[in-house]
Amino acid sequence: MTRNLLLAALIVAAPGSALADPAADAAQCHRDAGTFLAGTVIRGPRYAPGHEKRHGVYLSHTRLTLRGDDGKSYDVAIDNVFANQYRRNQTSVPAPLNTIRVGDKLELCGQPFPNGIHWVHTNCGVTPSAEKPNGWVRKVGTDGSAGDNMEAGTTYCRLWAQ
Repeated sequence: MTRNLLLAALIVAAPGSALADPAADAAQCHRDAGTFLAGTVIRGPRYAPGHEKRHGVYLSHTRLTLRGDDGKSYDVAIDNVFANQYRRNQTSVPAPLNTIRVGDKLELCGQPFPNGIHWVHTNCGVTPSAEKPNGWVRKVGTDGSAGDNMEAGTTYCRLWAQ
């Protein structure tokens, strides 16, 4: 009995990703003032150059297409400067976004636009609003585990500081 309790405690305390729970994740997204979208990638990530520049940093995007769990196709626009391993003025899809493949399951929290979603990144600690939700991009593993937010980078939050 003691051994089973110890084993259970180790499993609970073990680091790693939690199982994806779309209902709970959608509720968290709503609390973060965002719109939740889950689905499967049907067109992989591609680099979209930035035309706007802030303080010498081009605001490029990664674009992909997702078939939502509702069966609709969505254009996903991901701000590269918030990718966890983005390098200043990088001209390719940054890590970890470059690990996304066709067939991958994603969970997104962000701001909808006609036929798509964007603002799927951290809001740099600002109180979330419908215009600036505290969003995310997370890959869901084949085992059902939800990965970390791929768009949690805060290095370039200063670009929007007043």
